[in-house]
Amino acid sequence: MEQSELRRRPGAPQADSEVLSEAELEEIAPRIRAPQPSLCSRVRDVRCSCAAAKSLLFQFLPILSWLPRYPVKDWLLGDIASGFSVGIMHLPQGLAYALLAGLPPVNGLYSSFYPVFLYCLFGTSRHISVGPFAVISVMIGSVTGSLMPNSNFMDSVNGTNETVLNEARRDSARVELVATLTILVGVFQIALGMLQFGFVVTYLSDPLVRGYTTAAAVQVLVSQLKYVFGVEVAEQSGPLSMFIAFIEICSKLPQTNVGTLVTSLIAMAVILAVKLLSAKFSSKLPMPIPIELITIIVSTGISYGAKLKAKFGIAVVGDIPSGMKAPVAPNVSYFGQVVGNAFAIAVVGYAICISLGKIFALKHGYKVNSNQELIALGISNFVGGFFQCFSISCSMSRTLVQETTGGNSQVAGVIASLIILVTILKIGQLFQDLPKAILAAIIIVNLKGMFKQFADIRMFWRSNRIDLLIWLVTFVATLLLNLDMGLGVSVAFALLTVIFRSQLPHYSFLGQVSNTDIYRDMAEYNKAEEIPGVKIFRSSATVYFANAELYAEALKEKSGINVDYLIGKKKKALKRQKKQQEKEKKEEAKKKKKTTPELSEASDPGSADLGFVDIDIETRTQEPGSNCNGSGPAVLDSDGSIIELEPQPSSTPKASHEPTLESLGLKKPNFHSLILDFTPVNFVDTVCIKILKNIFRDFQEIEVDVFLVGCQGKEASKLRCGKAIDPPFDSKSSLQKDVPCGTEIPICPPLGQMSGSCCWFHLPLSSPFLSAPHYTSLRCYRDVNCS
Repeated sequence: MEQSELRRRPGAPQADSEVLSEAELEEIAPRIRAPQPSLCSRVRDVRCSCAAAKSLLFQFLPILSWLPRYPVKDWLLGDIASGFSVGIMHLPQGLAYALLAGLPPVNGLYSSFYPVFLYCLFGTSRHISVGPFAVISVMIGSVTGSLMPNSNFMDSVNGTNETVLNEARRDSARVELVATLTILVGVFQIALGMLQFGFVVTYLSDPLVRGYTTAAAVQVLVSQLKYVFGVEVAEQSGPLSMFIAFIEICSKLPQTNVGTLVTSLIAMAVILAVKLLSAKFSSKLPMPIPIELITIIVSTGISYGAKLKAKFGIAVVGDIPSGMKAPVAPNVSYFGQVVGNAFAIAVVGYAICISLGKIFALKHGYKVNSNQELIALGISNFVGGFFQCFSISCSMSRTLVQETTGGNSQVAGVIASLIILVTILKIGQLFQDLPKAILAAIIIVNLKGMFKQFADIRMFWRSNRIDLLIWLVTFVATLLLNLDMGLGVSVAFALLTVIFRSQLPHYSFLGQVSNTDIYRDMAEYNKAEEIPGVKIFRSSATVYFANAELYAEALKEKSGINVDYLIGKKKKALKRQKKQQEKEKKEEAKKKKKTTPELSEASDPGSADLGFVDIDIETRTQEPGSNCNGSGPAVLDSDGSIIELEPQPSSTPKASHEPTLESLGLKKPNFHSLILDFTPVNFVDTVCIKILKNIFRDFQEIEVDVFLVGCQGKEASKLRCGKAIDPPFDSKSSLQKDVPCGTEIPICPPLGQMSGSCCWFHLPLSSPFLSAPHYTSLRCYRDVNCS
């Protein structure tokens, strides 16, 4: 439609369009109710059949649907190259993140094998690389540090007061605890997926997740400083644990192991430099340089050849057993202690996976099933827990490598897991002399991407201050309260911001833009002009129990009249008038008593010759449109002639016994109609209905009609059920009869509704009801040229 067609031309012919009430609309176009399936039909639909079983199996095992159609010639070489690249990254990251979780390094290798292989069977994303992740590892580390601290595993030396840490006993207890935690995480994720609760991640907004991961990166950095400086620090847990640990590290800086510090600094410098060069020349390289693997191999060789542990006291990884371990049942006695942490890890791990999965699915043109992703992660964690794995998620760095090196499916994940399997069976024990400082350096360098998220502060400051506040509160709460409690506080605060935004919406009075059918906020658009005598009020949020009172207060405040004060003055005036009338009645009664004797004498038969006759006087109100020439009350004289009295000003088309504001000596409002635009309102509740009734009653008291526009059909039904609207309501008849507006809500179509009908609201200046504020007519005019 041309822009010129959207404008109402003043000279164009206009045709009246009949204004329909809700009841009349139901008669012309009755609402169709969707048929509800019966219980028998539902039971029939869930009957077991080969087709239903096959569909369910393919949905539960997505690999069965994509593997038979796998394009070997196009994808296989890319998946092989990608699998080797990701597998090479899995090895150092698995060892490092196990250290971050407070577990032996071999458990990181287990977590890089079992869950990765299982996700290939059940996952729907073709590009993400699941496995150990820094944020999840540090969350697990906070659990092991709080429930299994080193102080619980100190053994005395030869019966003396000296104690030494029994690392074997500590590691065994922590592995059992973390395996139980991982199984419980898997149970939560599977249950949420089965119940179709994939939407739960929507409560973790992007500012919240980014602030949370940034705070987690800071905690990871602080936790690795003890390995960088080579100092012994007591494990802390609970609120302010990160700050306590940092203060203790600073206090022990004089005890720094220089060899460990030099080793970690050199490793960080080399890894960071090579990563930057690899990113710069990525278009010319067939695959990213595996600098982490090279660093581990070189540093292990140097440590073994130079005897770094014996000569310089540099801590090394220690024993890495070869081979696979049999599955172990969880210790259910830990469930009660870790249930809260398990749920937090389940939600955070899924949030990271689904966000990355959707990014790459959108890029490559396919969809991921959010509920199936929950089930896939849950099965990976649940089964992995029996094999001493810790909870996994998706790594951004590995996912980028898998996608950029030609990975097109989870075949790359299978190849990566096979590389880890070979490492577990044959190569793992070769890394016993690997310095822990090297693993700490790998972890810290890989946090570079998360630390870049500090730039979000500037971006959110420019775009959305509320999102910035969510980011900052999440960041600070996570640092102060630790990862588990910080997540709960962050989600609660993010939800509160939604409530606050709905409680403090933008209220505005709308005006019509000149020569158009568009209504805009008059405070923001200087070309928007108010229709004389009509005010249109809009709220940018829905009206419900949390903001209904604020809605009514804003309406009265912005209308320019002190409604409550005017109603109070009217009541006082009515009270004075009533007293005056009662006083006059008493005086009349006294006069009647005095004149009674005189009347009795006049009615004496002897006085009949005085010439008095009975005159029957009839008063009649002049109705609009009658054949009488006069417009005011008329008196019928005794001879049958009509005596027209002086017409009295009336505020309504009909003579009304209700005193008006003017008759009471009060100033009338400068508008006679108030339109409440309910277009942004998507639901109403009982509190909203109650407030609307109060609004109609109050404005009726000051002789202002109230109309609703843009009210959705379902919400109109709720207004009827709430007795805010009478079921047989007829909007046209209510404009011409004395219908108490305090019990009815006139409903009109949306303001400026032009789509397909070129319809707009107009208050006709020639309307006979404009002189009567209670009976203003709203009509919808249609341009005859619109088609």
